[in-house]
Amino acid sequence: MSNVFSGLVRLVSDPEVRFIPSGKSVLTFKAASSTGYGDKKKTLWLRITYWNNAEKMATLLSKGDLISIAGELSMSEYKANDGSMKTALELTANIIDLVGKRNEVGAPAPISEQSSAQPSPSHDDFDDIPF
Repeated sequence: MSNVFSGLVRLVSDPEVRFIPSGKSVLTFKAASSTGYGDKKKTLWLRITYWNNAEKMATLLSKGDLISIAGELSMSEYKANDGSMKTALELTANIIDLVGKRNEVGAPAPISEQSSAQPSPSHDDFDDIPF
């Protein structure tokens, strides 16, 4: 059985590089992904750990970036300051792909521009889909 999570998430903290006693580097950061709309909107919060090329990846990512991520999902419990027990989702990432960077004013900036040679499909183009 395999435990694999993949999705689009936005970094909610700048990545931090730490070193374990053996000298190997590890990258950690927090990210979030939202689903639903209005009153039904929910946010999934993740703590992410990445071991492959941690130092290089830290130079490419920053708070606000949109990334595609895949890895092994796990849960841990901890005691909050108020004494209640909380659950945290943790992801040990195997794959991280940068989808979009934040620009200077805080809005997501596209990685590449869409070519004007191919027109975008209109809503009417999908009316004949049989499902």
